Amino acid sequence: MSGLLNIVVIVAVVAIVLVRQFQAQRVSDSKKWWLIPVVLTVLALREPGLLDPAHQAASVVLLVVGLLIGLAGGAAWAWTTKMWTDEDGAVWTKGGRATVFVWLAGLAVRLGVVGVGVLMGVHQGTPATMLSVAAMLLTRSGITVWKARSALPTYRVPVGG
Repeated sequence: MSGLLNIVVIVAVVAIVLVRQFQAQRVSDSKKWWLIPVVLTVLALREPGLLDPAHQAASVVLLVVGLLIGLAGGAAWAWTTKMWTDEDGAVWTKGGRATVFVWLAGLAVRLGVVGVGVLMGVHQGTPATMLSVAAMLLTRSGITVWKARSALPTYRVPVGG
């Protein structure tokens, strides 16, 4: 994929996730909560330019920092998401004010890391951003599913008994 197409994919995924985050969403029983992060990871790893050949050590450090930001942002996002169970026992989530703060803080920190890379002369391509977004989505989804499963009763009373 070209750099422009990578940017379009990143922006589209983030836009869809952001819009859905602030609407009440039922937590699915699907075991495929990890699928979008895995697809983003595969797309990122297929692309050249994940590391800057002229500055490999600095590039690796910036990539790891980006991944850690994604993991921390995903965890903070999951823990600031409101979660409740309806009358039927379904678990629902919705982002609130704290979630907005997490998104803005994460964006500011990511831009700071990009700025540090620019000052160091390190080229950071879109694959690094895709990996960071994948880490964030994987962490958020994993924690949300874990919280939802722990919110459900451990057993159900059989009908008629």
